[in-house]
Amino acid sequence: MKISALAHTPDSGPVELLYLLYHGVGGSASDMAPLVQRLASEYPQAAVVCIDAPEPFDGVPGGGAGFQWFSVQAITEANRPERIAAAMPGFIAIVRQLQQHFGLPWERTALAGFSQGAIMALEAVQAESQLAGRVLAFSGRHGTPPDHAPQDVCVHLFHGLADAVVPHGPTLDSAKRLVALDADVTADLLPGIGHELAPALLDKAIAQLRGFIPKRLWREAYEQAPLANTVASSKNLTGPA
Repeated sequence: MKISALAHTPDSGPVELLYLLYHGVGGSASDMAPLVQRLASEYPQAAVVCIDAPEPFDGVPGGGAGFQWFSVQAITEANRPERIAAAMPGFIAIVRQLQQHFGLPWERTALAGFSQGAIMALEAVQAESQLAGRVLAFSGRHGTPPDHAPQDVCVHLFHGLADAVVPHGPTLDSAKRLVALDADVTADLLPGIGHELAPALLDKAIAQLRGFIPKRLWREAYEQAPLANTVASSKNLTGPA
C-alpha cells in the first residue's frame, strides 16, 4: 500500500501505535501537519498517517481545491446522516487496510479528525465495533446524536467556543449523551478559539492521551487481580488503547 507523503514512522524499532488523521471538507492531508508533529514528538514509535478524502471538493468556487468525505452542497440535518452512511464503507476499509499494513490491532489504533474528518471518525466507531481504541475529534460533531456507547472506545472531544463554522453546541450535547450511555468520553471546550487546530486544543489532546485511562484497562486489571498481583506499565496506559 502507498502511504501518504505526510506521515511519520519510527526511525528504528517496531511500530507500536497507529494514528490515522482525517482533514476537514475542502482540505487535504497537509492540513493535519500540526497534529502529525505533536504525535510524532510524543510517540516516536507510532505510525502517524494523514489520509486525503476520496472525493474532490465540490463546494463554492474559490472555497478550496482539496477533498471531501461527503458533499456539503445543500446539506441539512435531515440529509447529513445518509451522506455519512454512503461514505462510511470506504472510510472503514481504509482503516482496516492500514491496520493490516502496519500489523496493529484496533486497540492500538486511534482516529483523529478535524471538522468533517472528525464527523467521519466519530460515526465510524458508532457504526463498527473494534475499529479503534480512541477517537480524537477536533471541531466536529456526530452526524446523528449517539444512541449507544461505542464499545471499548475512548472518545475525546475538542472544540473552540468561538467556532462559527461548526458551533460547539452539538459537541457538548454529544458529551452529555455519551456520559449518560456510560461511554468513555472527555470534552475540552476552550474560549477564544475558532474553527482551527489550535495549539491549545492539541495540548489538551496530548494530555488526554497521556492521562486518561480507558475503562477497558481498568476492567482487565480487575479481572486479573484475583489471580495475580498485576502492575500496569505506563506503555499500557497511554496512546490509542
